[in-house]
Amino acid sequence: MNRLTRYMLKQQLIMMVFVTLGLLCVIWLSQSLRFVEMIVNRGLSISVFLQLTSLLLPSFLTIIIPISLFFVIVFTYNKLIQDRELIIMRSAGLNQWALAKPALIVALLSTGVCYFLTLFYLPYSYQQFKELQFSIRNDFSSVLLQEGSFTDLDGLTVYVREVGRDNELLGILVHDSRDPDQQTTMMAKHGALLRTDEGPRIVLLDGNRQEVDAEDGTMSILYFDRYAVDIAHSAEDPTLRYREARERGVFNLLTGTPPDIASNDIGAFRAEGHDRLISPLNAIAFASIALAVLVSSSFSRRGQTGRLLIAIGVMVLCQALGIAMKNLAAKNSALIPLMYANAFLPIILGLYWTFRGPQIRAKRAIAEEAEA
Repeated sequence: MNRLTRYMLKQQLIMMVFVTLGLLCVIWLSQSLRFVEMIVNRGLSISVFLQLTSLLLPSFLTIIIPISLFFVIVFTYNKLIQDRELIIMRSAGLNQWALAKPALIVALLSTGVCYFLTLFYLPYSYQQFKELQFSIRNDFSSVLLQEGSFTDLDGLTVYVREVGRDNELLGILVHDSRDPDQQTTMMAKHGALLRTDEGPRIVLLDGNRQEVDAEDGTMSILYFDRYAVDIAHSAEDPTLRYREARERGVFNLLTGTPPDIASNDIGAFRAEGHDRLISPLNAIAFASIALAVLVSSSFSRRGQTGRLLIAIGVMVLCQALGIAMKNLAAKNSALIPLMYANAFLPIILGLYWTFRGPQIRAKRAIAEEAEA
């Protein structure tokens, strides 16, 4: 590796890091707004909030890295063209391979990082995210201790007027409709939420229990000093939680069968598995597109705006086609080969034009001069 290649490689790697971090921060901030409700309504601490949102970063990176690489290559080689440094390099005897080599090395490194994320770290981090999100949403102590709001717990509706000292609940109303034929309403002056080995319970003190007979419509009222409402079966069992596609490894996505995967999800899970194998190649594909448009071009006094717009348009088109192919393959597995075609065609055509484009144009120019 000569000095020029090392210099260009270093410049592109530094830019790649800064552009990726910048885009990651923007997307992280926008996506974090989804969890503001958990801070406001559920009393989520900042540390848990940061942990929750940071677990989503790998899924963002798999999309950001190829796009960042594309714009880094476009910026680098466009600057070389504008400063006429690319002409000087060609005059010094550097061929297309020598000019494209730094970008291709960065593309291969980016692809390796993306493969590590999609095949290994992404399923782990997303599973941790879902489990943390699950535990937050099923933390009854943070849900029930919300003053002045009705909370639905899968058949139980709970209202707490005020939260006193030591999390004592004041002015409690509980409506139990888990049994449609025997609905009851309980009111109490105060109470508390307790956790037991059998699950969480609401203990009501100094209140009454009202029940309406479904047959004759008569209402019976029972006054009590202490009454416990079992809400254990309102909470989901975390061991029975159905894992989403992004929580699973590639092998499970490609080979899993019912009942591990629902029958109506098999197509979508298979498409997700193949997408995990294909999506990291976007880094090489986008780099090939940028190189084909810029490295194979020559200096123009009219600027590179047209070529840059073509490169961006082709990149966006490939990304859109990738999403479309994945959605179609989820519905019809026979279309999965189109996902691979959409991944490899930009690489093949882009690299071909990068290395052969100048020769093809030179031959065409000679032929036109000969005809003239």
